Amino acid sequence: MQRSRLIAPLTGLAATLAAGPLLATVALAADPTVVVRPGDTLTSISKRHDLSIPTLVDLNDLANPNRIYAGQRLRIASEPAPAAPKPAAAPATKPSAPRVHTVTRGQNLTVIARQYGVTIGAIVQANAIRNASRIYAGQRITIPGAPPTAPRARSARPASAPAAKPASARVHTVSGGENLTTISRHYGVSIAALVQANRIKDASRIYAGQRITIPGAAPAAVPAAASKPAPTGMPASMASLVAKRDAVRRVIVEEAKRHGVPAAFALAVAWQESGWQQGVVSSAGAVGVMQLMPDTADWVGEVMLGTPVKMDDMRSNVRAGVRLLAHYLDYYDGDRDRVLAAYYQGQWATDHRGIYPVSRPYIASIKVLQRLLGG
Repeated sequence: MQRSRLIAPLTGLAATLAAGPLLATVALAADPTVVVRPGDTLTSISKRHDLSIPTLVDLNDLANPNRIYAGQRLRIASEPAPAAPKPAAAPATKPSAPRVHTVTRGQNLTVIARQYGVTIGAIVQANAIRNASRIYAGQRITIPGAPPTAPRARSARPASAPAAKPASARVHTVSGGENLTTISRHYGVSIAALVQANRIKDASRIYAGQRITIPGAAPAAVPAAASKPAPTGMPASMASLVAKRDAVRRVIVEEAKRHGVPAAFALAVAWQESGWQQGVVSSAGAVGVMQLMPDTADWVGEVMLGTPVKMDDMRSNVRAGVRLLAHYLDYYDGDRDRVLAAYYQGQWATDHRGIYPVSRPYIASIKVLQRLLGG
């Protein structure tokens, strides 16, 4: 999740890029790294150490430059040996006629980088993008390292995929509000695997009724009726997982009643975040069922619960997340769109920037889940 604690304890890291910078502390004089502190951003760190944001992204192989977190160690200098050859390699691989991608609504650099198989840092550098969290619909993005024949080169990779695909692979029929994130969680496969297996050109654009092949699926893993909706309208694959995780469901319902949060609403948020799984940890460091960032969990425990939150304890984790939802419901007078935006992108961002386009699919997905889960 994108949450920070300094300016507003619930602020998302995406919004932090617009906030005032704090200093990152150099770990050791001989060690070319910095330790991120609450409130730090790539912008502030790049200015402090006279580095460009693309350089920081490349040095640290950051999948999403919007998501850095307190305690993270970032490299601010290359290793002595590889530092020299790096610049020389770029011109050699740069194509004479690179591809150009036109940004559609809701897309971000993470989605675009995955689609073309390049790094975010490479896109940022190729387009001289100053703020990696600020791209807009209609913007034309140059895709580096992509020669005109790249589509044929990419089609060669799936050539080996059919050989490994089972004779009767699973197929998932997309229901309203689903996205590749929820589908990948349901089946325990990566989004990249889904994109490749189905040759999806835009990972943010799937639609109700679309049939998605689930890669790496044994023929007997799912019965023939798996793609049919359950009596409640819930896909059978999801219904099966809901039944298996009923113990977690009951804890969420108990905590929702305790804090005055509609049970189906809390259940939907938790399912969207982790699929009711305590063992899930995001790449940004969000932990467990409710996927709170550690700093946010500390703040909820100190200010709202009066007791420390144990993120590795399922009930404590759920209690903190539900209590945060209760706070947002009160703060935004029950406006659930803004409640969900604040939970996803941060309170400061929601208050000052409104609901980001990238947050809209998240909100829509939770609304559908809420109806499926009894709301």
